[in-house]
Amino acid sequence: MYISVIGGSKCSKEIYELAYKVGREIAKRKAILICGGLSGVMDASAKGAKEAGGITVGILQGDTRIGASKYLDISIPTGMGEARNVLVVKAADAVIAIGGEYGTLSEIAHSLKMNTPVIGLETWDIGEDEFGKTRIIKADNPISAVEKAYELAKK
Repeated sequence: MYISVIGGSKCSKEIYELAYKVGREIAKRKAILICGGLSGVMDASAKGAKEAGGITVGILQGDTRIGASKYLDISIPTGMGEARNVLVVKAADAVIAIGGEYGTLSEIAHSLKMNTPVIGLETWDIGEDEFGKTRIIKADNPISAVEKAYELAKK
């Protein structure tokens, strides 16, 4: 199973800690963590997964691996800039959004367009779809976020 963690390259200590715990939980469930491979939420989640014995993949926006998180097992330079956001979410069975800014919002939109479930922790609220279904499934904590991602990815 592949779970992408998305969020800002800059974040508060609280968001960093949430992302770290999400990464640990992903590794505990033997899923592969995918992220954008840089700092902030991406680094924190990769660190958590790596320290828990997991596999981490970073899909980088630049042409080189310079600036990539040191907690990545695999780092893939794309040279695509922000367009790499599509690859980060396309590679996932489920996506967990933590905090984030407009780049995160674009990844959420791409996920929803691809019918990939999005679980949110302290992130955007974009309301309900035309059928009254919540677009982003809210989680109260890192364990709940990973449990929901894991269950939805299996469907």
